[in-house]
Amino acid sequence: MPPPPADSDALARIQALTRLARVTAEVGTADTVAAVAEIVTSHVADAVGAAAAALALRDQDEVRLVAACGLSARDAARWESFPFDARTPVSDCIRSGVPLVVTGAADLAARYPGLSIADDSDRTVVTIPLRVTSRSIGALVLSFEESRPLDPAELDVLEILAGSCAQAIQRIEASAEAARQAARLAFLAEASIELASSLDLAVTIARVAQLAVPSFADWCAIDVVRDERIHRLAVAHVDPAKVELAVRLHERWPPDPSSDAGVWRVVRTGQSELVPEVTDDMLAAAAQDEEHLLVARELHLRSALVVPLVVRGHVIGGLTWVSTDEERRYDEDDVQFAEHLARRAATAIDNSELHSQTLEAAVRLQRAVLPERVTGTEAFEVAHDYHPSGRTAVGGDFYDALPLEDGRLVVFIGDVMGRGVSAAAAMSMMRATVRAFASVDPTPSVVMTKLDGMLSRHGPEQLVTLLYALADPGEDTIWMANAGHPPPMLLRRGRPAEQLAFADGPPLGVATCVREQTEVPLRAGDTLVTFTDGLVERRDEGIDAGLERLRHAVGAMDGLPLVAGVNGLVRSLRDERFDDDIAVLGLRRQG
Repeated sequence: MPPPPADSDALARIQALTRLARVTAEVGTADTVAAVAEIVTSHVADAVGAAAAALALRDQDEVRLVAACGLSARDAARWESFPFDARTPVSDCIRSGVPLVVTGAADLAARYPGLSIADDSDRTVVTIPLRVTSRSIGALVLSFEESRPLDPAELDVLEILAGSCAQAIQRIEASAEAARQAARLAFLAEASIELASSLDLAVTIARVAQLAVPSFADWCAIDVVRDERIHRLAVAHVDPAKVELAVRLHERWPPDPSSDAGVWRVVRTGQSELVPEVTDDMLAAAAQDEEHLLVARELHLRSALVVPLVVRGHVIGGLTWVSTDEERRYDEDDVQFAEHLARRAATAIDNSELHSQTLEAAVRLQRAVLPERVTGTEAFEVAHDYHPSGRTAVGGDFYDALPLEDGRLVVFIGDVMGRGVSAAAAMSMMRATVRAFASVDPTPSVVMTKLDGMLSRHGPEQLVTLLYALADPGEDTIWMANAGHPPPMLLRRGRPAEQLAFADGPPLGVATCVREQTEVPLRAGDTLVTFTDGLVERRDEGIDAGLERLRHAVGAMDGLPLVAGVNGLVRSLRDERFDDDIAVLGLRRQG
C-alpha cells in the first residue's frame, strides 16, 4: 500500500532540503563567480522543483544576470542587465535585503504595474537576497509554474544557500582583487627597476610602454610636451602590426592643443581623464576627416584613460592607456594605478633630460679644456686618443704638444686625480701652466721645478702626476722628467718594445725635491708611447701585469701608421669595466 500523500510531501521536502544542503556545500568549493552561479542556478532549480532560476549581481548602477537556467532566450536577453533603480522584484530585494515572493499575475500587476513575467497567471517568483554582512550584492531568483507557497523551512534553507553563495562570491572576488593588486605591485616594481636601470630615455620609456601591454592595456602611449608640441616618446600595441597604425594616427593627425579632451587637456589641467566606454559617436566627433575616422575605427578603441606626467609640480606630458577588449573597461581604480606609474615615469624622464643636459655641458667643457688638435713638426709625428669616464664624461687626464720655433717639440701627459668638473678645471689649469712655463724655458728639470713651487703654494687639492718630454731633432734625443706618472714605452724599429724607467719622484707639489731629467736617444722610425694609468690598471690584477700587456701591444705597432697604431692600442687594451680615464699620446721620429 502506498504511503499517505502527506507523508509523500514530507519526504519530498526532506529530499529537497537535503539537495539544497548539498548545493550549499558545493558552492563552498567553487573558485570562480561563474562556477558559483552555474551551481546555484542549475542545482537549486532541480532541488526545489523550480521551472527557472537565475543569479543576478549588482554592478554599481546596474544589475547583471550572471547565470540562468530555464529562461527563454527572449527573457535572458531582456534581463541581461537593467538599471539598479528600476522598479523590479530583483532591485527591490537587493535594496531591502529581505526575501520577496510574488504570486501570480494579479500580485505582479498590483505590485509592479506594467511589468510582466510570463503568460502563466499562476506563476510564482521567489527572490532571495545575496547578503554579505549588512549589504546585498545580488539576488537569487526562482520561478515556479504554479502558485506554490514555500514553507518556512524551505525559505530558511534558501536564505542559508543564498548567504553561502554571497560569501563564496565575496571570497572569490577578494582573492581576485588580491591577485590583481599583487600583479599591479609587481608591475610597478618591475617598471621602477626598468626606469632606474638606464638614463637612455628612449630605451627606458619604450620598455615601460611594452610592460603595460597586454596586462593593463592593449595600447600604451607616452607623450611629452616640448617646444609647445606633443612628442610621442613611445607607443606599444598588443598587435605589433597595429603599432605603425597608432604612430600614423598621431603623426598624421596630431592632437589639437585647444581640444577639451585627450592629452592636451590633461597637460593643461593636470587632471586625469577617464573614458569608460569609447563610442563611435565619440570617434566621429574627434575625427578631423574621414580618413582619420577610418584609422581610429581600425584600432577598435573601447575604453581609454590619460593621466598626467607630473614632476616637481609641472606637467610635462601624458600617459595613455587604451583597451580594445570589450571585457576591459577602465574605472577610477585603474586611473589611480596609472597615476602611480606616471609619477615614476615622469621622474625618470626628468632625470634622463637632466643627465642629457649635464652630459652636453660636460662635453662642451671637455672640448674647451682639451686641445682642439695636437700637432707635431716636420721631424716629429704626434697622435693621440682620449676616452673619459664617469657619468659626466669629464675626466682629469690632460696632454698636449707644443712645437717650438727652433724645431724642438714639447710633449706632456698628466693626470689630475678624480673626475668631474673640479678635475676638469684643475686639468685645464695644469695644461695652461705647463705650456706657459715651457714657452719660457722648455728644459724638463726647469719646468718641473717651477711646477712644484707653484703647486705647493697655489695648486689644487687633487694629486697631479706629469710626464714631460723635450724632443730635439738636431741631436736625435729626447729629454724627459717624470713626477709620479706611469713610465712611457719606447719602440725602436725592428726591435721589441721596452719600458723606460719609473718616475724619479712623487706627484707634483707633494714635497720639495730636485727633479732630474733623463736623456733617451730617439732616432728615425723610433716611437715613444706615453699614457695614463687607466690604460693599464685593472681592479683584479697588479700594475706590472698591465704594463707587460701594454709592452706587447706597443710592439705590435711596428710598421703601422702612428695614428692607426695609437687607436688600435686603445681599442685592444681598454677595459670597459674599469671606470677611469684613458689618454694616450704617441710621438714618432720622422725621416
